[in-house]
Amino acid sequence: MIHYQLRCKDGHDFDGWFKDSAAFEKQAGRRLIECPACGETSVERALMAPAVASRKQEALPVPARPRPGAVPDRAAPGQVAAGRLPAQMMAMLQRMRAEIEKHCDYVGNDFADEARRIHRGEVDERPIYGEASEEQAESLADEGIAVARIPWVSRADG
Repeated sequence: MIHYQLRCKDGHDFDGWFKDSAAFEKQAGRRLIECPACGETSVERALMAPAVASRKQEALPVPARPRPGAVPDRAAPGQVAAGRLPAQMMAMLQRMRAEIEKHCDYVGNDFADEARRIHRGEVDERPIYGEASEEQAESLADEGIAVARIPWVSRADG
């Protein structure tokens, strides 16, 4: 799955999730994507919010394991592009983060390479999370490797 920041022709910004870039283009071309604010179906990809990047690659805002004692939130707790998250949604995302950290291996910036190794059977299959550029995520999807981006909120206990 690929997450895009979208904008309607009236200037409203909103999020969209798509199988890959081709799925977005197909749906947008057929005017199947609707702005939740005004119902406009003429939408395009908007600039994504910048994320901290290494010198080698631009990072996506995907799950990242924090350094001990640090919380790497990219926005204030409970904040999203459209405003404050409802408490129930925030609690669900915090539970999701806890489960991911408990049951998945953090692979950092090696996410795309490790996902390919798992897909090819070069290493044992296991759940992983980490960072990937938008281009890397699209490339993985084009190769038939299922990946997803999720909102990474502050911990429930932090």
